Amino acid sequence: MPSKSPRRISHRHRPPSDWVGRIALFCGVAVLGYQSIIFSVSQVAAKSQPASADAIISYDGRLIAAHAATLLTPTVNTSERAKAAALSRAALRNDPTAVSAAATLGLVTLAQGDVANGKRLLAYAQMLSRRNFQTQLWSIEDAVGRGDVAVALRWYDIALRTKPDVSNILFPVLAGASHDPAIRTALVQTLAGNPLWANSYINFAAGQKDDPKSTASLFVDLRAHGVTIPASAQAAVINILLNAGNVDQAWRYYTTIRPGVDRTRARDPRFAAMLETPSAFDWTTLSDNSIATSIQRTREGGMFEFSMPASIGGPVLQQIQLLPPGSYRLAGHSDGIAQDANALPYWMLTCRSDGSELSRVPVPDSAQARGMFVGTLTVPANCPVQTLTLFAQPSDKIGGTSGQIDRVALAPLNAQGAS
Repeated sequence: MPSKSPRRISHRHRPPSDWVGRIALFCGVAVLGYQSIIFSVSQVAAKSQPASADAIISYDGRLIAAHAATLLTPTVNTSERAKAAALSRAALRNDPTAVSAAATLGLVTLAQGDVANGKRLLAYAQMLSRRNFQTQLWSIEDAVGRGDVAVALRWYDIALRTKPDVSNILFPVLAGASHDPAIRTALVQTLAGNPLWANSYINFAAGQKDDPKSTASLFVDLRAHGVTIPASAQAAVINILLNAGNVDQAWRYYTTIRPGVDRTRARDPRFAAMLETPSAFDWTTLSDNSIATSIQRTREGGMFEFSMPASIGGPVLQQIQLLPPGSYRLAGHSDGIAQDANALPYWMLTCRSDGSELSRVPVPDSAQARGMFVGTLTVPANCPVQTLTLFAQPSDKIGGTSGQIDRVALAPLNAQGAS
């Protein structure tokens, strides 16, 4: 967490956001009736104890408190809530430091409409320990209610450090809240402090599809603060943006992690990047139980290799393109390809929107022209996003088909040095 004092965001200046709506709703439910969480927290402590309160009430305030918490189930009724309150009071008489009792009594008191005393009891539980999940939830809700985003995030940090398995509850709310620029700024400061849950949250956020633009903005801000974003998270955001039709946003984010890329050319012509988790704008190998593909490192950079048994064929390599309308030259070099003419691989450019074929360039036998291949691809005006794919055709040979591509360049036909 940042060392500077928390920045207070007032109700007057705080814009409406998912943070306010979703966190207040969630934590309000947690305070007023989210007993399933309370039940799971307390059940571990009380599961081996007698179910009857009379059996435990006389000797251990903490056991009484644990039993009281188990009464706040998702289907709790008025009678059970009153019993939980009575047991909690008994627990506090036996042991004034029974955190769970103070928290349970505070929740029941709030549910009964006594807000002032409910908050007082929860504040007391908070003072006793920051490790109680009930009080952590209430502390988040209380900070949000006061418009204090920094304090709310501090309690998020405390909750996630002391009980990491609650991330499945807290991460979705935090991800929704981060769509608000003010919340995102505070969240960046928190994550820049490298809390234990930072990478888990980043990977979670990367997979959310409701607002990938906000996630991309969050990642850009995090990188500006020195936070390393895992390659898998970066690829996920790019692909989600692309699949959602946010092509320009996907490309803009891609340019922040691959400086110098040019949308009029294919990327990584010598397969040198060796990416463990490529995005759709990078070379992506395609394989299944029958088709084996990989990118291997070489002295010159890298090499794409493929192989498959007889009578099997299909796409083996692809990269998404954003080529402007016009003519383009595809040129490269192969090795190890030795097939009949009807079983030779070929490059195909298709329109991503409907899969229609735009152009095709065959890859001849590697013994011809010293393995060089070249051809022209044409992009029409009505196809802003294309897919460049290498297809391997089925072969009747016993050994099937295999080969390597160690260079492939795609550039405007009239560009200097396009060969």
